[in-house]
Amino acid sequence: MNLTSSKSIFTPILIGGSLILLISFAIRSTFGLFQIPIAEQFLWARSEFSLAIAIQNLAWGIGTPIFSAFAEKYGDRKAITVGLLLYALGVFISSTASSPEAHQFLNIVIGFGIAGSGFGPILAVVGRSASPEKRSLALGITTASGSAGQVVGPPLAAYLLNLMPWSSVFVVFAIISLLTIVLVPLLKSNPKINKKQVEENLSDALIEAIKDPTYIMLFLGFFSCGFQLAFITAHFPAFIVETSSPIVKGTLISLVCNSVESLGALSIALIGLFNILGSLAAGALGKNFTKKYLLSMIYTGRTIAAITFIMLPITPTSVAIFSIVMGSLWLATVPLTSGIIGYIYGLKYMGTLYGIVFLSHQIGSFVGVWLGGLFYDIYGSYNVVWWVGIGVGAFSAIIHLPVKETPIEKRKSYNFA
Repeated sequence: MNLTSSKSIFTPILIGGSLILLISFAIRSTFGLFQIPIAEQFLWARSEFSLAIAIQNLAWGIGTPIFSAFAEKYGDRKAITVGLLLYALGVFISSTASSPEAHQFLNIVIGFGIAGSGFGPILAVVGRSASPEKRSLALGITTASGSAGQVVGPPLAAYLLNLMPWSSVFVVFAIISLLTIVLVPLLKSNPKINKKQVEENLSDALIEAIKDPTYIMLFLGFFSCGFQLAFITAHFPAFIVETSSPIVKGTLISLVCNSVESLGALSIALIGLFNILGSLAAGALGKNFTKKYLLSMIYTGRTIAAITFIMLPITPTSVAIFSIVMGSLWLATVPLTSGIIGYIYGLKYMGTLYGIVFLSHQIGSFVGVWLGGLFYDIYGSYNVVWWVGIGVGAFSAIIHLPVKETPIEKRKSYNFA
């Protein structure tokens, strides 16, 4: 069966990749909920567990181009299987860790596991399997599946934390990650690969991309996306507990939340829910509109939303509204950024080229999570980090505007003409 000519967009590769991302991100989106229980049990400073999550994000970024190159050389299914095994191993051993250093080290393993089962390898295989006219939407659907995981993960973690210690919840998540391997066969194996030729051509593609100012702008622009998303995922539940006014009985929010602690889980779930809509909309719009302008609009929207939120009193209602707005813009950048890379530089090495740009995203994630914990310990609040996030968001809104959204081969033909 030729998947690229299939009338249905819902191929086995799309379904399998989407389910793997859903489960991977369901687990990954819960780590912020463990910050207070772990810190209180071991009497750690807030920055200790924040650094562990920051290291996880950095390892995720470093691992993404590595796993993408591994997939292009040895096959998608092998790379994703290794990623899921590392994910399960890291989370399982973390359940027994009792020192900040142990959590920080094990989050390197978890980060590499997320890289192997995350956007880099999955979006690349989905992108290659989709026809050109359906590719942007297919990438949007796959990204939205990761968003769906964010809807499921935090409420599940909050429920389990009411039943058992955080360490037991980690064991449950490790088992779920391990069982996800049964979905890998849905991802059709790559055709027979000439490893030597892949290495030579990949090297040429990397050099060509790195010399292109557009690629550098995409790399720099993705930094703020990671900064904002990781800071909110890791610190927003704790921020809400400490700053939000109480939930008033009889209000709409009181029907689903009975405390500001549960409001934190609801906020992450709302972000994930509306992230599904935002990712699907971005994928659909990316088919007909210039992607760089859509990206600039998304970063502008995030900047305005964050300024408005922190300038007004923090209430359950403002938390819910902010979560909905930010969720709509959350991972909408991913199908657009990956789609631009595939369109400009081709699909053959899309995984690796997107993985390198995604490294910038994860460097931003590291800085956002780490600074959140560090500045909280120094100043006793998250206010400074909110304003740093606003600044880098405005920078990304601007730096995408000069991007040349034209295939690099076509640009070279213009130069020779």
